[in-house]
Amino acid sequence: MSLWNPTAVSFTVYLLLMLVIGWLGYRATHDLSDYILGGRRLGSFVTALSAGASDMSGWLLLGLPGAIYMGGLSGVWIAIGLAIGAWANWHLVAARLRVHTEVCGNALTLPEYLTQRFGDRSHVLRIVTALVILIFFTIYCASGVVAGARLFETMFGLEYRTALWIGAVATIAYVFIGGFLAVSWTDTVQASLMFAALVVTPIAVIALDGSPAAAVDAVTAVHPAHTDWFGDLAPVGVISMLAWGLGYFGQPHILVRFMATRSAAAIPQARRICMTWMVLCLTGAVAVGFFGLAFYSARPDLGAGVAANPETIFMALTTQLFTPWLTGVLLAAILAAVMSTLSCQLLVCASALTEDLYKTFARGPVSQGRLVWIGRAMVLSVAVIAVVLALDPQSRVLGMVSYAWAGFGAAFGPLVLATLLWPRVTRNGALAGIVVGAATVLIWKQFGWFDLYEILPGFVLGSLALIVVSRFDRAPSADVLARYASAEATLREIRQGATGESGSTSAPTAQPSP
Repeated sequence: MSLWNPTAVSFTVYLLLMLVIGWLGYRATHDLSDYILGGRRLGSFVTALSAGASDMSGWLLLGLPGAIYMGGLSGVWIAIGLAIGAWANWHLVAARLRVHTEVCGNALTLPEYLTQRFGDRSHVLRIVTALVILIFFTIYCASGVVAGARLFETMFGLEYRTALWIGAVATIAYVFIGGFLAVSWTDTVQASLMFAALVVTPIAVIALDGSPAAAVDAVTAVHPAHTDWFGDLAPVGVISMLAWGLGYFGQPHILVRFMATRSAAAIPQARRICMTWMVLCLTGAVAVGFFGLAFYSARPDLGAGVAANPETIFMALTTQLFTPWLTGVLLAAILAAVMSTLSCQLLVCASALTEDLYKTFARGPVSQGRLVWIGRAMVLSVAVIAVVLALDPQSRVLGMVSYAWAGFGAAFGPLVLATLLWPRVTRNGALAGIVVGAATVLIWKQFGWFDLYEILPGFVLGSLALIVVSRFDRAPSADVLARYASAEATLREIRQGATGESGSTSAPTAQPSP
C-alpha cells in the first residue's frame, strides 16, 4: 500500500496524534510517581476507559473475532466469563485496593503494596512478585507486538518481521516519552475508537446481508454447528472459557488503574462507565467474528486470506466494506487496542524493575529524574525481549494472551483478594500462593491435562497454598493488623458518604514499623 493512500494517511494522522499526547504527558511528568502512576489523579471517566482499554488488548479485535470465526458462537463463553470477572473485580477489588495502597505507604506498585501490607523488611516478597510480573508480562507484551505486526503487515504489505519492528516502535515511542499520564490519556481516546469500530463494522456486515436472520441463515447453511452456543464443547470446555474471569483479580496492568484513581469515591461511577463500554465491545467483537463468517460464507472468493489466518477477520472486513479514509480510522482501532495494553504492560514492567528492584537495592539516595530515565530504559529493554519472543510468524495473539492471563490470575488473584478481605493472611502464605499459582500454570500449560485451562487449577491450588500456610503460620503483627483496620475504617467512611470525593486522599497513612 502506498504511503499516500487515504487509508495510510488517516492511519498515520492518528498515530501522530498519539505521539502528541505522549509529548503532553512528558511535560506533565516530574517524578517517578507521575511516570508510573500519574500522581494518583485520574478521574472516573479516564479511570474507566483506561482500565477497559488496557484490559482489552489486540485480542479484542483480532483474537476473539478470530476464535468466533473458527468455532462459532461456542466461543462466546470467553466473553461471558470476562464480563462476570470484570464486574466482580470492580466490586470486590477497585475501591479497597485504592484505599489499602494509600494506607500502606502510598504504594506505587503491586510488589510495593504487598511489601508494605505485610511489613516485609526482607524484601523477599517484593522480589518474587517483581520476577513473576516480568516473566508473564514479557509474554503478554509479545502478544501485543504480534497484533501490531499483523496490522502493519496487512495495511502496508510488509514482511512480518519488518512489520513487527515498526509496530513495536510505534507503541514504545509514546510510552518512553510520556509514561503513565500519556498512556492513560491515550487510552481514553483509544477506548472510544475501539468502541466505534466494534459497533460500526458488524452493523455494516448485517446491512449487506439484509438482516441478522439472513446472516444466521448463511452461517447455518455452511456451518450448522457454529450457531450453537455449546457446539462441540464438552463441559470442561465451557468451564475453561468461563474461568477467564478469574484472571481479573491478578492483572497488574488493570489493578494499577484502580491505584491511580483520584479517590475511592470515584470508583462507582468509573465501574458503571467501564462495564457498559466492556459489554458493548465484547458483543461487537463476537458479532464481527460471527457475521464476518456469514459474509465470507456467501462470498468465498473474498475470504482466502481470512481462511489462512482467522485473526485477520476484522481487518479484512474493514478493508472490503468501507471507503479508504474510514478504513484507515477503523484499522487504527487495532493499533489503539495494541498500544493501550502494550504500553501499560511495558510501564508495569518498568516499574517492577525500577521501583521494586533497582531502587530497593540502590546504594544511597537516587534522584527522581534519574529514576524516571531508568524507568524509560527498562521500557526499552522489556520491549526488545518481547519483540524477540514474537519473531515467529506463526505466533497467535489469543494463545499468548491466554498464557500470560492465566499466570497473573493464578499467581496474584487469590493473594490480592486475600489482602483486601482477610486480615489473617501472612507473608509466608502470600509467598506460597504466588509460587504455587505461577508454578501450576507453567506446568499445566506444558501437559494440558484434561484440556482444562490452566488458570483454574492454578487459582485453586494457589488459594489453597495461601490459606493453609497462613493458618499454620504465626499471626500477623499488630502493625500489619492496624494498617488493615485503618484502611477498612476509611472505606466505611467513604461508603457512608462522610468524606466526599476527596475522602481517601485525606485518609490516615500508617507506615510500617522500622
